[in-house]
Amino acid sequence: MFGKKKSVVGLDIGSSSIKVAEVVRDRTGDRLVNYGISEPLSEAIVDGEIMDRQMVHEAITNLMESRQIRNKQVVTAVSGRAVIVKKILMDRLTEEDAKEAIQWEAEQHVPYDINDVSLDFQIINPNVDAKKMQVLLVAAKKDMIANHADIVREAGLQPAIIDVDSFAIQNAVEANYDLAPGETVALLNIGAEITNLNIVRDQVPHFTKDLSVGSNSFVENIQRRHNVSQSDALSALRGLSGGDIDVESIVQATCEDLSTQIDRAVAYLRSAGDAERIDRILVSGGSARVPGLADFLGQRHQVPVDVVIPVSKLSMEPGLFNGESPETVAPILTVAIGLALR
Repeated sequence: MFGKKKSVVGLDIGSSSIKVAEVVRDRTGDRLVNYGISEPLSEAIVDGEIMDRQMVHEAITNLMESRQIRNKQVVTAVSGRAVIVKKILMDRLTEEDAKEAIQWEAEQHVPYDINDVSLDFQIINPNVDAKKMQVLLVAAKKDMIANHADIVREAGLQPAIIDVDSFAIQNAVEANYDLAPGETVALLNIGAEITNLNIVRDQVPHFTKDLSVGSNSFVENIQRRHNVSQSDALSALRGLSGGDIDVESIVQATCEDLSTQIDRAVAYLRSAGDAERIDRILVSGGSARVPGLADFLGQRHQVPVDVVIPVSKLSMEPGLFNGESPETVAPILTVAIGLALR
């Protein structure tokens, strides 16, 4: 009872930067006690695969040291094309028997050699009918998981849990927002290279996919249209340059790709009888506040769009954000905070 309170550290190894969040849970609830965001990584991680181990290793080590985070056990996550999340129907079984059967079931749904993937599952509806149950299947390529775990260990840390980015985002949202029963919410986490799309209702992820669209797409399109450098395009995207560059129209054109993917997801859910529409969009990640993005998505899909503030219901150490607005910084930490809330 009187021992030191245990913290949980969430480590988000993103393609543009490393993010870390440390959460302590006590009788009063969850408290964010520390966070950090690394310097930008230059093409060190591509589509979830680590390309420059030394750069990533140094970024993690420097971040943990600079933030003076002592807990070496971390919860981290993976995403990208090598991760597959899918709802499947299978014969009604006990959880123990399902563990035996899941590998055969996965072979029908995973487009990789089953010996090359790590599998996990959760029964989400044990009584679809007299003979069937609904299961959430998660598969990730073993070599990606191993590389991810190795880079964490090389930084002197221990990967206690390896999760999936989309589930961490859902965790952060459910801890901070009161989602209404039956409300279908699209969670969009827009990173540098990948956007995690997770459509959730009643705490069940009904459609989960990683899309190859991110803030790099906005930057590249600004560069092409206006013939400017990458740094100038980034400044324009962040609203730090003059009014010569029309960011909003470029953002809208790029967001149309995201919207098309959302439309396809909703059509799939409708055909499966899972949902007729989405009721709300919650946006997180480093590009959540890109000018015009939320307005475009709201008009395009005719639903409310909000930026996720993953500290809305967390208590915080005084002065934790050093005078910066939590509304500005916290959306970038959504995955890390969701992991730390495990």
